[in-house]
Amino acid sequence: MESNNTDLSKGNVGKLLFKLATPAIIAQIVNVLYNIVDRIFIGRIENGDIAMAGVGIAFPIIMIISAFAALIGMGGAPLAAIKMGEKDNDSAEKILSNSFSMLIIISLILTVTFLIFNEPILWAFGASNATIGFAKDYLIIYLIGTLFVQISLGMNPFINTQGFAKIGMITVLIGAAVNILLDPIFIFVFDMGVKGAAIATVTAQFVSALWVIFFLFGKKSILKIRKKYMVPNLKIIFPIITLGVAPFIMQSTESLVLITLNNKLQVYGGDLAVGAMTIMSSISQIVTLPLTGLTQGAQPIISYNFGAKNIDRVKDTFKLLLKSSIIYAVVVWISLMVFPEVFVSIFNDKAELLAITSWSIKIFFGGIFAIGAQIACQQTFLALGQAKTSLFLALLRKIVLLIPLTFIIPIFMENKLQGVLLAEPVADIIAAITTVTCFTIFYKKTLTKMENQLN
Repeated sequence: MESNNTDLSKGNVGKLLFKLATPAIIAQIVNVLYNIVDRIFIGRIENGDIAMAGVGIAFPIIMIISAFAALIGMGGAPLAAIKMGEKDNDSAEKILSNSFSMLIIISLILTVTFLIFNEPILWAFGASNATIGFAKDYLIIYLIGTLFVQISLGMNPFINTQGFAKIGMITVLIGAAVNILLDPIFIFVFDMGVKGAAIATVTAQFVSALWVIFFLFGKKSILKIRKKYMVPNLKIIFPIITLGVAPFIMQSTESLVLITLNNKLQVYGGDLAVGAMTIMSSISQIVTLPLTGLTQGAQPIISYNFGAKNIDRVKDTFKLLLKSSIIYAVVVWISLMVFPEVFVSIFNDKAELLAITSWSIKIFFGGIFAIGAQIACQQTFLALGQAKTSLFLALLRKIVLLIPLTFIIPIFMENKLQGVLLAEPVADIIAAITTVTCFTIFYKKTLTKMENQLN
């Protein structure tokens, strides 16, 4: 590895992990501000509770757009890191360049599709007469920036996977700073409300995308986007998609879960309950993204050393990742159970919404203490290139468990709203137990096989 980035093959694993993870965690926290800051400001406008519910209805589409960025970025970056570990940078650049082309193609398809069908989709996602206008106002403007979202989110993992964690952090810092600066100007000064929030977000994403493009085409990047490799090649694209399917499903099914929850909450609690879910989904992003930052810090180390067959460094990195993730998840769980009002008041201070959301948090996040072990194990599968196992675990929590439980549990409870919320912690705990069990079995098999090859 060159001196202007981090050498993933040497040095203390603990220092290396946190050197890479700290910028990634900061980047993840700042990244979530794209949408969170919008909601904080929107919650303060006239009819802010209804406007926030409208943005919440549009949010599943935004999550789907981000999921396609993860499909390519999180699928391609580990493969590129493994090739770098094998000292095959040419193949790594083919992966990078094909990923860039695919993100452009996907962006065009998503933009056209959602612009044509946005209104019927929003009604299906749980919109009401009161919220549909706000949802459309935000979404249509946001869709114009789909290409910028795909490039900034989908290409940034390729910066991190080369060891340029600080550069990757700056990608989202720039965008978030622009968003935070422009939000109050467009929302309040120009009195554009929800539309202003969307314009600020799109502008911020455009700036982030430019930063990523300039870096990956520039001299500092070890891997560069090469025009000669940008023509899509199925032999390169297929492995990217195969590995990227797991994070794609994790994010897109989060959208499906939110759609299901919004529809059920609309039935049992109305717009107020949907507004509460909008706040809780925002809180969920805030408290879980540092875990994603930890795994992003660990991924280049694990992938690179797996490719270089440095088994001890793979083991040491995973152990530290697991321990850190578990401790963090437990601290978050305690905070949410003891101080729910503090988290809710960030977004809205209306008494009725504050009360229902604070009550809901204690149920909805009841199993979040288990998510640390689940994310650490699943993302390590991804870093090792274990696409099938990672895919199974991604499907398990959301599709196999959470969505069916959202329908089943309320049947047996007098308080139907409580039953819908209870599905989340039940799914979290069952999925975590299953994930850890699978990881214990398959992780040992993978590393034992490599050890036998080396001996």
